Amino acid sequence: MLFCYRQTVGLIREERGQISMRIVKEAAERKNEILDAAAVLFASKGFDNTSTNDILDAVGIARGTLYHHFKSKEDVMDALIERQTQRLLSAARQVAEDNSIPVEQRIVQTITALRIDEKDVAMTEHLHKPQNALMHLKINQILMRQLPPILAGILEDGIEQGLFDTPYPEACMELAIIYLKTVFDDGVFELTSSQSAERMEAFTFHLERMLGVAQGRLSFLTKLIKEGADNESIEKPM
Repeated sequence: MLFCYRQTVGLIREERGQISMRIVKEAAERKNEILDAAAVLFASKGFDNTSTNDILDAVGIARGTLYHHFKSKEDVMDALIERQTQRLLSAARQVAEDNSIPVEQRIVQTITALRIDEKDVAMTEHLHKPQNALMHLKINQILMRQLPPILAGILEDGIEQGLFDTPYPEACMELAIIYLKTVFDDGVFELTSSQSAERMEAFTFHLERMLGVAQGRLSFLTKLIKEGADNESIEKPM
């Protein structure tokens, strides 16, 4: 009898565990369904013109289900921002930590890993509009906190190999990202194409000095950022 009781209890616990796992999985899947639908709507209609009813209709759920996962439409956008940035950072981190890739090529591939998917372009462009300045700021805050340490890790490998010479690898990356985000992303300056090219050359010039490398050593970064080329179209620096 005791054996049967223990066996029954064990089966019940196992079944409860399976049910619990299924509920968690279904909840995660439902949350992603909501985010996927919201991403399409925000990109096509804009955040301001998308209502919670639009999201409900697109996913085919009740209002209570939406509010079980998200407190508001703004909460949905915050989750989308977090999901997109973490997806990009995860891809960048995976490349940055691959020591089988030469240091300079790793820098190139890490930066290209940060390029957004085509399906996210419209939403990202929408986030750059003035009415979405707060959301844009949130993305930049996440990138500024998490991207410099990723790139600094590559620099530290380069320092060990004698490629770079700086006691401040993470600070160098912070300065570099701040400059790029301010001059080329935030619309602070209205630059002509020739002015942008000049700023990019100046950026590379000073970055080379911060990292203690010869002039022209990082010219491949100028190509990468200026032309938006992928790592296959960029010549590996000598």
